[in-house]
Amino acid sequence: MHGISSIDPGRAIDWGKTSSDYARHRPGPPEEFFLRLAALGIGRPGQRILDLATGTGLLARQFARQGCAVSGIDIAAGQIDAARALAAEEGLDARFEVAPAEAIPFADAAFDAATASQCWLYFDPDRTLAELRRVLAPGGLLATCHFSWLPHASPIAAASEALVLKHNPDWRGAGWNGAVPPVPQWAADRGIALRAMFWFDAPVRFTAESWRGRIRACRGVGATLDDSAVAAFDAEHAELLARIAPAEFDIVHRIDAHLFEVG
Repeated sequence: MHGISSIDPGRAIDWGKTSSDYARHRPGPPEEFFLRLAALGIGRPGQRILDLATGTGLLARQFARQGCAVSGIDIAAGQIDAARALAAEEGLDARFEVAPAEAIPFADAAFDAATASQCWLYFDPDRTLAELRRVLAPGGLLATCHFSWLPHASPIAAASEALVLKHNPDWRGAGWNGAVPPVPQWAADRGIALRAMFWFDAPVRFTAESWRGRIRACRGVGATLDDSAVAAFDAEHAELLARIAPAEFDIVHRIDAHLFEVG
């Protein structure tokens, strides 16, 4: 999310702790997102794509389905294990490695495009850009993107956020207002030229069980709290959803992407 801090004071963030819920319950962007990216030059058959901080490979696996030659990296070994397993289940040809965005373990000019979904805020932008300029071929593209629920548009999401804050007051991911800048500040500060951008809203369908899993997989719960605290949160969240949510419900998400030519 734009404008959200990458730090929860006093909390270590480890996405590997929540890889199981992440793999099962964290949805990827809708088809429209990938169609728009492809129209702008990312995700076409045969294209060599690097997915930074790939997590469980949500973007990488979809690019592989589209016929791209895909590699994904992440600093969390648990996430990479999950990404490899999920790709293998589908028989997808995708390579995953444990590595930070600031030290990409691939050869010069190895890729035509790179993506960074929900993760650019965690990177050192100067070191990451230097690495991208090395591993991207001339004219290579970078897409930074987000897929975030809107608490002001979804009362259930707002109530879940309030409960996360009750259990983890240090969480800095709550209350996003949905603002998407025409050019992200990090790019403006470095004179990185914007090639294109888009954003749109879409409803994402959940059940109480899948929404519980999705919230357990958020930074403020599974990636920071210990197991007993996660269990306590989840029990109270189940009670909350039993009171306020139907069997199935939609959570409005805002999807955005900014494309830069950095290669």
